[in-house]
Amino acid sequence: MELSLAHPAIKAFMCGSLSGTCSTLLFQPLDLVKTRLQTLQSGMRPGSDRVGMVTVLLSVVRTEKLPGLWKGVSPSFVRTIPGVGIYFSTYYSLKQHFFQDRSPGALGAVLLGGGARTVAGVFMLPVTVIKTRFECGRYSYSSVVGALRSVCQTEGTAALFSGLTATLLRDVPFSGIYVMFYSQTKASLPKEISASPSAPLANFSCGILAGVLASLVTQPADMVKTHVQVNPQMKTVEAIRYIYMENGLQGYFRGAVPRALRRTMMAAMAWTVYEQMMAHIGLKS
Repeated sequence: MELSLAHPAIKAFMCGSLSGTCSTLLFQPLDLVKTRLQTLQSGMRPGSDRVGMVTVLLSVVRTEKLPGLWKGVSPSFVRTIPGVGIYFSTYYSLKQHFFQDRSPGALGAVLLGGGARTVAGVFMLPVTVIKTRFECGRYSYSSVVGALRSVCQTEGTAALFSGLTATLLRDVPFSGIYVMFYSQTKASLPKEISASPSAPLANFSCGILAGVLASLVTQPADMVKTHVQVNPQMKTVEAIRYIYMENGLQGYFRGAVPRALRRTMMAAMAWTVYEQMMAHIGLKS
């Protein structure tokens, strides 16, 4: 089937890409702080996530200046612009195919969100690996293309797919849980709010609630994913054991505060912008 720029799935891709660009640029510093917190050595263990977050933030600004907070934004853009576009276009296509004009229930929303994230996550995993390495501060890559070339030459192509299991265990449940809570809370809003000029703000609030819940549930998988991608010789099971031996159960929630802030705000903004843009071009999201 021939696709054109007028095809609804292409429009959904473009709306998703633009929404992802805005949210990535705004919240990249939180992602960098989260990655630095998760890759701290045992002897540098912060007393709490809040203290650790502030300490890492000030340390980055002091040693790498203010622009250092946006380190890794290039691979973030390379990942997010097509990645969020793929996610939303897949979500839109699946929804139109299986649900057409009716709204999905709670289980349907979980399957839609999880299915769309699986496709986008697998496709964009190599860039996700590079992004994590940029942010952790242990690698001296000069560009995304150079980093991809370096990994392929020194570690093999398989290293670009390190952390696949942990990534899917993190992203698929997050997206499924997020879409479920988001769609259900939005559907429970009074009709006068949904049809009013304040609808985007109400939708954004629903997105924040959904994002907080989904972030907390999937935080341990994010911690494991970061360790595997920064240390490609480490298997998922080894990372799980290492984190527990080093920090106990609380170790799986290191970096939870900046991650929850970033993922929640990014998801809420991306969905709000996506839905407003889809409505503007006359498509039902």
